[in-house]
Amino acid sequence: MPSLTDIRIGGLARLSSCDWPGELVATIFCQGCPWACRYCHNPHLIPAQGEGQIAWRDVLDFIGSRKGLLDGVVFSGGEPTLQPGLRQAIETVRAMGFRIGLHTGGPYPGRLAEVLPLLDWVGFDIKAPRNSYDRITGARHSGNKAMRSLKLLLDSGVPYDLRTTVHPDLLSLEELKMLAEEVKAAGGKDHRIQAFRPDGCADEELVHSPSLSRPG
Repeated sequence: MPSLTDIRIGGLARLSSCDWPGELVATIFCQGCPWACRYCHNPHLIPAQGEGQIAWRDVLDFIGSRKGLLDGVVFSGGEPTLQPGLRQAIETVRAMGFRIGLHTGGPYPGRLAEVLPLLDWVGFDIKAPRNSYDRITGARHSGNKAMRSLKLLLDSGVPYDLRTTVHPDLLSLEELKMLAEEVKAAGGKDHRIQAFRPDGCADEELVHSPSLSRPG
């Protein structure tokens, strides 16, 4: 069983109908993310160590009490593929009879490849066209890693939701067109755009940007 040194958990949503469309799930929020997207609405989950860490044993006890009541469990974050114990954690929850969903931005293609055979659905956050990734994530070579992960997902046959969060100060219409072309070339379908949410965002410049109130 993964220990706290293998999987760090910064939060637990005991019932969610929005983290996996059409399913009632519990969502495990893993602590830590290698990227620091300015529009992130869970910035408290970016540091590797959080203030309110939850024991894995406590998470399992809760999930076990919801057998027959939940459709599945989603591993979210932060970035769950950062966790060395992710595969073992997924195997444990799956053995309890739950379907498994994953939220990821794809920063670790190798670790994503390891867990893809265990997944029933993936929510993939595709940030930008490849050449704009570093500016959005604050991490070098992040675009190459994300596109490798995207291709792994698309080739796996696992059902997915491809979504891109857009703040008008961060991505231009031209960049969105480029991204749409890249997704299409990779074989992705039903790529959707979701508007920036100010809730939880720690970047005051983005939250109060005049561009958010401009029409069209």
